Amino acid sequence: MEQVEELMKIEINIDSMVSLDSSIGDSVVMISFTGQATGKFFQGEVQPGGVDTQIISQDKKKHTLSARYIIKGKDYLGQDCTLYIENNGNIHEPNEAYIFRTYPNIISSNESLQFLEQDILVAEGRASENGVTIYIYRVK
Repeated sequence: MEQVEELMKIEINIDSMVSLDSSIGDSVVMISFTGQATGKFFQGEVQPGGVDTQIISQDKKKHTLSARYIIKGKDYLGQDCTLYIENNGNIHEPNEAYIFRTYPNIISSNESLQFLEQDILVAEGRASENGVTIYIYRVK
């Protein structure tokens, strides 16, 4: 089994939701959010405009998500840094370990974090008091 290293934890605070409930096909919910990222390589604030789009199949057997957001903060060298994160994955039946798993793609404004653009990343979302906590890992 592959080893993973935790890179970042993002505490997501849900701002608002809008949905399309369909009786003839898939349904959609769009969730706006902000939050805070912490980790050994980067710390920062999720900027307004972050959105998670979830598509739920009519039979409720398939539930996908695609979240896109920008985080502004500092890299591990103390330099100003901005990250763009796109998280795509599937929501699973609720369990004690996680709500969803995703495959994040990250773009960094700093050379110091450029490795995030090339490494294999995985993430898990876990329920928290104010919404969801996302844990991003690097596969070693």
